[in-house]
Amino acid sequence: MTYRRWFVVGVAFAVIGAVVAAFAIFYGNFSPRGYVEDRYTRATSRDLGSDAIAYTSNRTPSQVSKEITDAWQPADQYVDGSGVYLRYDDDSVVILPLAAAGSVILLERMTTAYPRYHARVGSHWGWGRGSTVRGGGPGSGK
Repeated sequence: MTYRRWFVVGVAFAVIGAVVAAFAIFYGNFSPRGYVEDRYTRATSRDLGSDAIAYTSNRTPSQVSKEITDAWQPADQYVDGSGVYLRYDDDSVVILPLAAAGSVILLERMTTAYPRYHARVGSHWGWGRGSTVRGGGPGSGK
């Protein structure tokens, strides 16, 4: 009898685990990219070619930045009068003000974002999680 009871309990936990996993897969956000895609309005007219995918929000860049960074901590962040520039491992999230009101949020892979925004973010965005572009050690910065 005891063996059967443990078997039923084990199967029940397995079913509950499968349901939770399925829910997480279909409704979860596993990256900053997924977070932005799920929460903001797609704006194809504001895309920058095929590299930077645009979304909009009626909130200010600082409000949008807070929402995103509260959910996904960036590896690097740069803020100036032109907008908020967030760097993640593979993606960048650039939040710029819209003239009317609100923000445009641009999602882009780091391979194309770094060259695009290098003049603005310069050495503020390191390359790789938590590192700098130059590396370190003897003779660094020469």
